[in-house]
Amino acid sequence: MRPYILLLSIAVLTACTEQEQDTTPVIRPIAWTKVELSEFDQVRTLSGIVASVEATTLSFEVTGKTESVTVNLGNKVKKDQPLAKLNQLTFQLSVQSADAELKKAQASHIEANNEYQRYTKLSAQGLVSQSGYDNSKAAFESTKSAVDVARAQLNIANKNLKDSTLLAPYDGIITKRSIEPSQQINAGTSVFEIEGLHGLEIQAMVPETIIRNLELDMLLNISFPVLPSLTMKGHITEIGTRAESANAFPVTVILDNDSDLLRAGMTAEVEISFLGEGRSGYQGPAIRVPVTALGADIEQKSYVFVYLPESQQLEKRYVQTENIINNQVLLSQGLNQGEVIATAGVAFLREGQDVRLLDNKTQNFH
Repeated sequence: MRPYILLLSIAVLTACTEQEQDTTPVIRPIAWTKVELSEFDQVRTLSGIVASVEATTLSFEVTGKTESVTVNLGNKVKKDQPLAKLNQLTFQLSVQSADAELKKAQASHIEANNEYQRYTKLSAQGLVSQSGYDNSKAAFESTKSAVDVARAQLNIANKNLKDSTLLAPYDGIITKRSIEPSQQINAGTSVFEIEGLHGLEIQAMVPETIIRNLELDMLLNISFPVLPSLTMKGHITEIGTRAESANAFPVTVILDNDSDLLRAGMTAEVEISFLGEGRSGYQGPAIRVPVTALGADIEQKSYVFVYLPESQQLEKRYVQTENIINNQVLLSQGLNQGEVIATAGVAFLREGQDVRLLDNKTQNFH
């Protein structure tokens, strides 16, 4: 019997010990973070197109048949370098004809001038009639005007001859050629497109919701989808004042440096950072907390649980949410810098609950 009694005593003691352990309160560990104030910045990334700072279409100012074309697509050219020439014969003949007309007008003017001078002297002596004097003066002035007209016609002919040779307006690259030898070209018809060598710019369309946040010389970050390793800086040089398609405004951003990898027509991504405005109209520093730190009660009011180090308990604190950026909620009210909040399992926490903070390793994991 003694062995039986001994075993029974041991069982009773063990049961009592387990009951005592069950009554020990459980201190729940929580994932946590210490909150800090940060600027209420927002970032929008917009697509744009790389373009040359200098780019234009080239055309002849006169009509004629192409005599020669001296450059091809992709050629680099220097300022005033000949690109194409129209047949010169017609323009040269026009110059000769205008020159002959000028000489004829000058000869007539000399003759009329001599006649006018003679009549002036005779009129002063009373030897000619007033009408004769007036006729000589009118002839003089008419031939003078004829000389001016003939000289203008010669200048026009010389200009047309000069314009029959198309020159590069600046150093650049030929990006389009639409002309061939022996082709009839009308004045104003585009025959070349040229891009200058004075840098690149980004042309982007900015939505009406953020155009007011932009200003001239604002510095922006720019990246390129086809060149992931390339990032550059640029500053705004032009902001459109009239919305175009989809209520977006044209904005031009000049790249601050060059890269041989970039080509006009490539896609660029422009990163625009600006001071945000919350849904309550708040602007200024805000506290960022993870989305998982927020809870909502039956009135849809947002709250967090703040850890009180003195009592090692939780305090339920209502907060004012303003925006969500990158899975973080921006708060304008309810928290102070340096306070510790729970960041996970908020639905299972309660006001005044005893908790302990997980170690740093676990915290960083969360």
